[in-house]
Amino acid sequence: MEDFGLLIIRLVAGLTMAGHGAQKLFGWFGGHGLKATGGAFESMGIKPGVTMALLAGLGEFGGGLLFAAGVWTSLAAALIVVTMLVAIVKVHGKNGFWVTEGGIEYNVLFIAVAVGIALSGPGAYTLL
Repeated sequence: MEDFGLLIIRLVAGLTMAGHGAQKLFGWFGGHGLKATGGAFESMGIKPGVTMALLAGLGEFGGGLLFAAGVWTSLAAALIVVTMLVAIVKVHGKNGFWVTEGGIEYNVLFIAVAVGIALSGPGAYTLL
């Protein structure tokens, strides 16, 4: 049952993170796509905007898919953690904890899940 629990955590967190990246990269799921996300990054002082949006999107999308699949889990977790730490430092940190105020709640939760799975391992149900 433990392995099934790890699979559920990996799938939900990984696919949610991949979806978040797809919003940036492709404009899927109500996202704005790379150019508009890059413009938003520029307005927040994150430059060059499109390049940074591409890196964030790739970290979220690629890291999320790897995480969900249980493949290269340490790398996947690192991509998620780095992306979320940058989001905390550059965007959400000044807003406190709760996401309702634009805070770090979402980011901290993903960091905890990624680090927890990286430390415990992905479980038996992986693509490799």
